[in-house]
Amino acid sequence: MKTTDTPPAGPAGVAEDRPPVVKVPAPPAVRTRGREGTVLNVFSHGVLVIWAVMVVLPLLWAVMTSFKTDADIFTSPWSLPDSLHFENWSRAWTQAHMSDYFLNTVIVVGGSLVGTLLFGSMAAYVLARFEFPGNRFIYFLFIGGMSFPIMLALVPLFFVLNNVALLNTLHGLILVYIAYSLPFTVFFLTAFFRTLPTSVAEAALIDGASHTRTFFQVMLPMAKPGLISVAIFNFLGQWNQYMLPTVLNTDPEKKVLSQGLVELAVSQGYKGDWSGLFAGLVMAMLPVLAAYIIFQRQVVAGLTAGALK
Repeated sequence: MKTTDTPPAGPAGVAEDRPPVVKVPAPPAVRTRGREGTVLNVFSHGVLVIWAVMVVLPLLWAVMTSFKTDADIFTSPWSLPDSLHFENWSRAWTQAHMSDYFLNTVIVVGGSLVGTLLFGSMAAYVLARFEFPGNRFIYFLFIGGMSFPIMLALVPLFFVLNNVALLNTLHGLILVYIAYSLPFTVFFLTAFFRTLPTSVAEAALIDGASHTRTFFQVMLPMAKPGLISVAIFNFLGQWNQYMLPTVLNTDPEKKVLSQGLVELAVSQGYKGDWSGLFAGLVMAMLPVLAAYIIFQRQVVAGLTAGALK
């Protein structure tokens, strides 16, 4: 038995005649905007690709050169090394005293990061959550500290540290790094603490928690993305700091990595140990890259927190 498709019947059993569906073309303005968006995406992606190549290629070239011999660096600078010369790294680590510089840098940057995050978060929490006379004045003092050139403070800092017997000491350099990093830390975390819900802190206070316990056990864990973000920025600035340790830390046994690399480059003279110099450069560069690669998601989360509600 052959069946045929019939149009659906109406209320009275009469087949309804539906008009065919006609696709209406998009208006010219919509098509123009679509083409403009495509062109803009292609242009932006092209710029990002060019920027990535400009950043990544010098890093790869430095790593590649650190495994070459001095002769290969000058005869074939762009070619791959014929073999991996790990003795360049061991020579830079031992003979160039990069191990001592690395240890001093870890001590100074680690201590200053802990102090900066502790004091900066406490000051930012008070400025963001409590109203008292002089609140805005203190906040703008920290903002003014961000615009103060560090070069103008080098001579006063030198005499201050000399008078309190902290010149050429690691703990003196730690205190200077903390003071140097506090303005940006307070500015960043004050804005971050203002985005956190006040109901959580109020509930903790109602339950009998003190302001100190509320800050350390409730608010500080909630501010973890902001703390990681500001820690990364401070780590980059303090790890690569050269001007402050050059003026305030002239003891050869307590120099940091930036000073050690400059001393290694200056001491080359006619010896030409360029492979050891590149190995030391990569040693100083690897912790920064590792820190950013590991915490890149937290950095983005901290920067975008509070943007959407």
